[in-house]
Amino acid sequence: MSTSSSSTASSSSPSVTFSSSTSRFHVSLPKRSVFAVPDGAGVGIECRSGSVWVTIDRDTRDIVLEPGERFESSDHRRVLVSALESSCITVSDARPAAMPLPAPSPRAWSPRRLLPHGLSPA
Repeated sequence: MSTSSSSTASSSSPSVTFSSSTSRFHVSLPKRSVFAVPDGAGVGIECRSGSVWVTIDRDTRDIVLEPGERFESSDHRRVLVSALESSCITVSDARPAAMPLPAPSPRAWSPRRLLPHGLSPA
């Protein structure tokens, strides 16, 4: 049995489908939306469609997943999954604290908004 949770406030909000029989769930991510996993230790992210950019707190790697590719984190750090285009991912072995973040407004997508925080998109 699975239940679906999706927000009707905005068409750019992630849609999450949970499965009670397994420790995995699917997330539909509109372009430029972000899904956050507060503690990524042991969590697997698989891209099912589209393409996503996976970033990990205090990790300089750029991880881009295409359909069929998978990434598994081993560190107790926050993992952010950003949709480069409309995408679907499977999150496995995630803890219940994994929650989608609201999509940024179109104006908020500028990389220059990271600079005051000491961050860079590269």
